[in-house]
Amino acid sequence: MLTLNLLPTTNVPLSKSRPKYPLSPSPFHPNLGSRNQKLRTLSFTKPLIQNGHPFRCSANQDSHISRPRLDFSKILRHPSGVSSRNTTQILEAASGSPEEVSPDGEIEVSKPKVNMKLALIFGLWYFHNIVFNIFNKKVLNIFPYPWLLASFQLFCGSVWMLILWSFKLQPCPKINKSFIIALLGPALFHTIGHISACVSFSKVAVSFTHVIKSAEPVFTVVFSSFLGDTYPLTVWLSILPIVFGCSLAAVTEVSFNLGGLSGAMISNVGFVLRNIFSKRSLQNFKEVNGLNMYGWITILSFIYLFPVAVFVEGSQWVAGYHKALGTIGNPNTFYLWVLISGIFYHLYNQSSYQALDDISPLTFSVGNTMKRVVVIIASVLAFRNPVRPLNALGSAIAIFGTFLYSQATVKKPKKEAVEKKD
Repeated sequence: MLTLNLLPTTNVPLSKSRPKYPLSPSPFHPNLGSRNQKLRTLSFTKPLIQNGHPFRCSANQDSHISRPRLDFSKILRHPSGVSSRNTTQILEAASGSPEEVSPDGEIEVSKPKVNMKLALIFGLWYFHNIVFNIFNKKVLNIFPYPWLLASFQLFCGSVWMLILWSFKLQPCPKINKSFIIALLGPALFHTIGHISACVSFSKVAVSFTHVIKSAEPVFTVVFSSFLGDTYPLTVWLSILPIVFGCSLAAVTEVSFNLGGLSGAMISNVGFVLRNIFSKRSLQNFKEVNGLNMYGWITILSFIYLFPVAVFVEGSQWVAGYHKALGTIGNPNTFYLWVLISGIFYHLYNQSSYQALDDISPLTFSVGNTMKRVVVIIASVLAFRNPVRPLNALGSAIAIFGTFLYSQATVKKPKKEAVEKKD
């Protein structure tokens, strides 16, 4: 020890470790153990003789106390050099924002940020849907011409997408003749589904239409089975409460109308066939994202619907317009209602596509089920529709069946993916 004290000090600076987060006081903490080991190595290294002068330690890189840094070894395992998770999460972690490390070593965004993002996604989705349903019904109450209103809503969506593409707020897809031909079928069924729903809204309460539209999984299973798809027993069992609940709600509905019921049922058929044919005919156009796909379907649907709307009820529009103005009194209020119904029809569809991009299919299906509950409650409160106890029970059973169906259909591929990964 005396010899060591007489030795000249080294010129090699020893950098202080300034960890971003405080080290654990436990002596078994790996970072703390590593630092102590390096300190012991530096304190008891034998003197070395270079050029006739003894040195306490050699000036190499190992004599420095290294700063604690993020371990990217887990990330470098991936063939591409980065994790499949969003690279912005890695940048946020490296820049000093709070992060969490998963058992696999991947950096994840903190839970408060994730919860805030989910709340924003669902909040906008539900809000757009509620506004559309309320103002759509307000217009139909004084202007009962659903063909014109549905055409205007598709027109608003078409203009909205053209604006996004023109100002490059949304990347414009490169389309060709084969893409348009592949979209003709899904756009036709989308048109049928939309106009049928509007006809139903014009004849019955909004809550009743949404209860019947919650039976869409039944049509999905039936039509897909006819086309060769198979479903496990749990899926078939999940649609039984949907059928029972919708039947009970229809029998006890105060505002029951056969036209409203058939409109909601046809709407289910239209949207189910749209989904089925979209999967079959658009497999070769995966470079087009969901929102752009929906934009082109909206444009084609407007081209489909408007000429038919003129033929079906065009002769009644002028008289109905003057009657609506006489009922509401202020023309600007009527125009505002129509405009809101058109804009928010597109916004709620756009927000649903954005929600599907940002959350898992399971979360989306559960959110879609809860969306119907929120819309039904909001419409009952807004229009003060009378609800019988059995009608409320039937609605609850139908919606619960929809929830069971979403669980049964989403869990199966999730299990297969886990097995494949193992």
